[in-house]
This record gives sequence, structure tokens and C-alpha cells, in this order.
Amino acid sequence: MSKTYDCIIIGGGIVGLASAYQLLKQKPHLRIAIVEKEADLAAHQTGHNSGVIHSGIYYKPGSLKAQNCINGYKMLIAFCEEHQIPFDLCGKLIVALDEKELPELDKLYNRGLENGLDKIKIIEKEEIKNYEPNVAGIKAISVPYTGIIDYTSVCYKIAELFEQLGGEIFTNHKIEDIINYNGFSEIVSPQKTFIAKQYINCAGLHCDKVAAYTHKNIDTRIIPFRGEYYMLKPEKRSLVKNLIYPVPDPNFPFLGVHFTRMIDGGVEAGPNAVFAFRREGYNMSDVDVKEMMESLTWPGFQKVMMKYWKTGLGEFYRSFSKAAFTKALQRLIPDVREEDLLPAESGVRAQACDRLGGLIDDFKIIEDKHAIHILNAPSPAATSSLSIGKTIADSMRKRFD
Repeated sequence: MSKTYDCIIIGGGIVGLASAYQLLKQKPHLRIAIVEKEADLAAHQTGHNSGVIHSGIYYKPGSLKAQNCINGYKMLIAFCEEHQIPFDLCGKLIVALDEKELPELDKLYNRGLENGLDKIKIIEKEEIKNYEPNVAGIKAISVPYTGIIDYTSVCYKIAELFEQLGGEIFTNHKIEDIINYNGFSEIVSPQKTFIAKQYINCAGLHCDKVAAYTHKNIDTRIIPFRGEYYMLKPEKRSLVKNLIYPVPDPNFPFLGVHFTRMIDGGVEAGPNAVFAFRREGYNMSDVDVKEMMESLTWPGFQKVMMKYWKTGLGEFYRSFSKAAFTKALQRLIPDVREEDLLPAESGVRAQACDRLGGLIDDFKIIEDKHAIHILNAPSPAATSSLSIGKTIADSMRKRFD
């Protein structure tokens, strides 16, 4: 007979790992396992992000994003200090490039103060060069809380601690069905069927599909957006001291192309945000017709395309044109040249979209008597992971209490 687990966590990214670890810390007698479809942990969104420790300045005060980012930030720093994981709170600038961006910059500044970031400050044009000598801009916000890290290293430390507490991790186990019955769930992979009293769906790019095994009319669809990056040539890294971001477009759910100094010393430039033709479409040539049609026929995404078609075309144009990508970067740093940019790895963001055309901005968690489903965990999910994991673990613990 199959071993019965108290709780199975589906997905070995940073949110799944943090949830499993936090639950086992609270309830060390529980039999808990993480099931991951890839050979390695943190293989998708976690392992392909730019490694930024976010401060929480962007997020609506009181939202799950704001609460979990600020709490998660503190927990992440403490975790890394305890376990000697390298990080650097280097700070960043959010730069207004023209007069029309100033109202949004002021709004961000006030939002940051509301979120408790009392060390942020407004930088006038003549001061910007003291922070980033090569940046163009008329005004900026200095955010000293922001940092850089390797989240894959964080994941493997969490996994190590989880296993030390008695947890089990199964890689290369893709979940293909879930059957609920008599207070238990059969979680089916080709290699093994797991029997669990409860489960947590942290499947990231595939979380809606996992939820659909038991929720046939789910109102959320994951739409994959690829973010493409370049790296500055080593001899051009001095153009960027730390992190440089534009003022985000409030009508578009992405932050715009920016410069990020990495924990390994490299400098990343990007990303754009283009619709991906498959959920794990890290290259333009990656196409899955079934997955692509699932996205294109979703009523909500059709409304999104109608609303953002002009912006979307611009993003695709930058995908095909290095010159256009360079031009976007030159708005922040005019001295960047096309020949300074080397191709870098892309990432894919799991953007949740509802049936009515809303791109879901906040975390979305739904529960039933068998499971907790994390249907949207956008940036800053990595920064927030230990806090999100504790929130999920608290909810799951009550079921066992």
C-alpha cells in the first residue's frame, strides 16, 4: 500500500519550498512531501528571476503583496544572515525621465512611506549623479532597502532544512491527475501515486491546470509572459553602480526595462514582457499549440489583448530588434550602445488573468476542504516567500489542529 502523507506540496519553487518548511516547523510530527516535476528545484520562475530583494514600495498599502513583501523581506534577511547566504542591500533608484512621470513618482514615494519605508528619499536632478553617474533623469527616489541575492541558493538551503526536519522531496514527478475521495486525495504521477490528507498547490506556471483537476470551472487562467534580458559586457559594467528602474507605467502590469547588478557581479538589462507561445517558452521558437490556444481563447486574455495591443506590439518589436531594446535602455543610461549588450537567459512570468479581463495584481489563494491553491504569486513572491509560506502553513496547520 502507498504511504499516506499528511500534506503534499505540489511544486518545488521558492513558494512551495517555503510553505512546506514553515508547515513542518510548526507541526514537526506531520508527514510532508514536496513533489516537483523537474529534475531540479527552482527550475522555472524562481531560477529565472533577476535576484532582486524587493522593498515593497510599489504595492498598495494593506494588500497581500505589501504585507507579505515587507514581512517576507525581514524574514529573508534574517534567514540569510543565520545561514550565511550572500546578499547585498545595495539600494536602487527609481528615475523619472520627464515631467509627465513626476505625479507617479510622487505617488510611489507616498506609497513607500505608507508601507513603512521611512528611509526612502527624493533625489533632485543635480543629486542623481552622486548615486548613479551615468543616469539621465529629472528626479528620482532612492530606495536603500532594495538588495540582490541568488534565490536558487535560498531554495536549496530551505530544502536542506526541510529534509533535516524529516520532510521528503520527490523530483521528476509530474502530477497528471488528482482524485479526491473520503477525506483523502490521490495525487497521481506516472512514477507514483501519493495519498494525502491535504495538499497545497504551488505549481506556478501550471497552478491553474493543477487546480482544474478538482475545480472544473476555475475562473483564473495563467497567461505566460516571457521577459528577455541582455547582460552588459564586463568592461561596461561600470555604467551601473547598483539598481536603476524607470517609473512604471500605471496602466501596464510590468515594471519596464531596467538595470540590475547581480550578486555574481554581472549587470542585467531588461526585461521586456512578451506573450509566450508556451508556458515554459523561454525562447521565441518555443511553441506549444495547445497551450497557446488555451491562452488565446481565454475570454479574459482576449480583453487584455484588445486593451494593451499597442503596448504589446512595442514589446514584441523590442524582442525582435536589439536596436529598439537598446533605445529603451538608453532612456535611463544614454551611454549604453547596442554592441555593449550580450544575450542573456530569459524568464517566464505566470500572469493570472480572470475571465473578465483582469490581470490579477495581488496574490490569489483559494481553499477547499482538501487543498490550498496558490493561483497567483507574482513578483515579489521570491522576496515574500517565507512570509507567504508562513501564511499558507498557518491555514494548513489549523486543519490539523
